[in-house]
Amino acid sequence: MRLVAKLPAFLLILLLVSGCSALWPDERATDDRLSVFPTEDLPLRQAVELRWNDHQVPYIEARNDHDLAFTLGLVHAHLRGAQLSLLRHVSSGRLSEIAGPPATEIDHALRILDFGHATGEIEAKLPAETRNWVQAFVDGLNHYQAQRREDPPEYGLAGLESEPWTIRDVLRIGRLAGTDVNWLVYFSLLAERGDPEFQRLWDRALEAGQNGTVSFRKGSQQQALSDFLGGLSRSGSNTVVVAPERSASGGALIASDPHLGLNLPNLWILAGLKAPNYQAVGLMVPGLPFVAVGRNPEMAWGGTHMRAASSDLYDVSDLPAEQIDVSETDISVRFWFDETRQVRRTPHGPIITDADILPNGANETLALRWVGHEPSDELSALLQANRATTPEEFRAALESFALSPQNMLIADRAGNIGHIMATFQPVRKDFPPDDLVLDPSDPDTLWQGFHRTSDLPYILNPDKGYLASANNEPTQSGPPMGYFYSPDERVRRLEQFVAGQRNITLDDLADLQRDTRSLGAQDLAGHLLRSIREAELHDRHSEFLGPLESWDGDYAADARAPVVFETLLYHLWPRIQGAENSDDLAGAVNEWNYILAYLQEDLAALLPEERRQALSESLEAAEEDAEAYPRWGDMHRLKAAHSLANLPVIGSFFEYGDYPVGGSRETIMKTAHDLVNARHAARYGSQARHLSDLSDPDENYFVLFGGNDGWLGSANFMDQVPLWRQGDYIRMPLTRDRIVEDFPRLMQLPAGTG
Repeated sequence: MRLVAKLPAFLLILLLVSGCSALWPDERATDDRLSVFPTEDLPLRQAVELRWNDHQVPYIEARNDHDLAFTLGLVHAHLRGAQLSLLRHVSSGRLSEIAGPPATEIDHALRILDFGHATGEIEAKLPAETRNWVQAFVDGLNHYQAQRREDPPEYGLAGLESEPWTIRDVLRIGRLAGTDVNWLVYFSLLAERGDPEFQRLWDRALEAGQNGTVSFRKGSQQQALSDFLGGLSRSGSNTVVVAPERSASGGALIASDPHLGLNLPNLWILAGLKAPNYQAVGLMVPGLPFVAVGRNPEMAWGGTHMRAASSDLYDVSDLPAEQIDVSETDISVRFWFDETRQVRRTPHGPIITDADILPNGANETLALRWVGHEPSDELSALLQANRATTPEEFRAALESFALSPQNMLIADRAGNIGHIMATFQPVRKDFPPDDLVLDPSDPDTLWQGFHRTSDLPYILNPDKGYLASANNEPTQSGPPMGYFYSPDERVRRLEQFVAGQRNITLDDLADLQRDTRSLGAQDLAGHLLRSIREAELHDRHSEFLGPLESWDGDYAADARAPVVFETLLYHLWPRIQGAENSDDLAGAVNEWNYILAYLQEDLAALLPEERRQALSESLEAAEEDAEAYPRWGDMHRLKAAHSLANLPVIGSFFEYGDYPVGGSRETIMKTAHDLVNARHAARYGSQARHLSDLSDPDENYFVLFGGNDGWLGSANFMDQVPLWRQGDYIRMPLTRDRIVEDFPRLMQLPAGTG
């Protein structure tokens, strides 16, 4: 959580007094934490065995679906009570109840975006089986919350109170997790509309593509909104699947690592679930009762964000007043007076420019149409996919899945590997558009229905024996999907690794998940060296430039070359664009895609003397900056910090570790950053990992950056950080003997009537 203004002193005193248990949390051993888990008077139909390992990872073994879902609700509430409350506040635009006046404008924007818009219709259409599962899960959340003897430490500091959970709360969190990452690019570009150079910027952005995590000015309300939307949605990821003929074990392999914000608690819960008709292990989003990344006895799956264009912007300035629905929303503000704000909605979606914090460079009245405002059923889709036994069943399950658009890579016990595209993709006549903002009076700009999973390309068992996905532009034929993809360098690196090997093992894939080589940076560094030589500047800076001479783009933590490259890039790029520094440039221009696409062209376009001056001044400044950082890890850091670390004055209480780390914006081990010339923290990246070998039901491994328990002071709050840093994993087996061995702490939950 990022507060965007300093709080008055008396408010800080109130925070300090009310938040003592969060600022100075008691240490809780694993057994202490588990001792508060309810084991009696539970409304279970049959007895349940709940096992835990030393990392407080649960394994639920139930005899029916109701008891499995109910116990899963207990587990989510136990492990992530405070995080669940925060997710509910974000998804419903109620951050002001926590952060006070600085969050009011963010709440207004969130309420306009309206993550709950379609939840009533979705709930009404849920199949009985799904409804029963989700209701049992919600009942588990509420039961745990009602009997909880002690609120999470964050409650006093954040002013949180327990509220009953509903199915709509679950659906709203699902919509938040399905945020269209293209919005962040849109918002960045909207700031530049009205500028005479906007059309050039738009054309270049379309050509280069854009990352889904555009960075706004630090400390701004736009940055805060960006952090919530980009950090909570699955906007990145790598996944690779390997066919049996390339596998040392003779079984298909999968490696998947989702990319999200690098805050604690992690935005995943690791769990194992088992009932007569359901068994799966893997990663779950708090508040969502299905395994999003994982394995069942027959199949394993991992997704990467497709970057499909799930939204369009319309200029509704000329829309008749009778077509605009106007309502008021009351925002409760902690430590201050409540506020009432206006929300306007059109047939083309809510009017987002009514939110003051959203950029509006051309002062237009813009509505946002989003797939997430339409009904779809991700809950049924993922629950059915979790039970699938064949690629065909898995693909059929995803027919009702819309958000977030996913490239689902699968592997099964029979040796099949596949790539399934899962989304509701709007059918558009003209795509991509000539402009960011569309004219609603032009029928060619309006949606003509949706392409669904069964309409989209499907790959099964390619001759090459592997498949890889990393948010790159799809290569298979089919309807146009989007325009703001990641560069191809991560998928190139994945394919480069697996294409060059036979007898691949899970250890090989574990090494791949920690790969820190950037093919794009390697190419760009070579071009810069040639340009520096042509400008006759190399000899003067030969010692400084030496590490780049044979650099292969590896951003290893102990490497010198990345420091040289990044400090040079920091100073050179703005000069090439005619700016004093990167803050003077549009956010989209500072994105890695844009730099990769245009640095060589724009540097060459300068007059020879201008080019020489830009290079000379940048080399001088970079050499001075780089003196303070012998290695990339001295400059590039990974902070283990709670979201509350962004609070003013007391934020340092929530910082628990600061480590050197390798990686960069588009390395396989992604640790994204902006243009940098000094010590900084990665803001986004590979914060969870998964490996499975389908030849053995017990060969499934996972790790989180952080821990499974979100309770401040818990021994399991960040006990997986050393594992993550060392490349180690936690085994999540599927056979009974291994489950008993790996999860020795047994809770017997008897049947009862509550």
